[in-house]
Amino acid sequence: MPEHESNEEIDPRLLEILVCPQTKGPLVYDRANNELLSKKARLAFPIRDGVPIMLIDEARALGDDEAAKL
Repeated sequence: MPEHESNEEIDPRLLEILVCPQTKGPLVYDRANNELLSKKARLAFPIRDGVPIMLIDEARALGDDEAAKL
């Protein structure tokens, strides 16, 4: 398992209140990659040890194919 992944699930209540720090829009949980995705910002925020890292500098840009799936 890659270092950034965890077997822990993110708390659904946390998902209800978290928003993208750039757009203030909704996030989608990507369980397979352990990330929170912002369609509008086209960013993926990592989740490390069950904690979402909501820093734009830590996010990765979503590719066209990934963004289209949201």
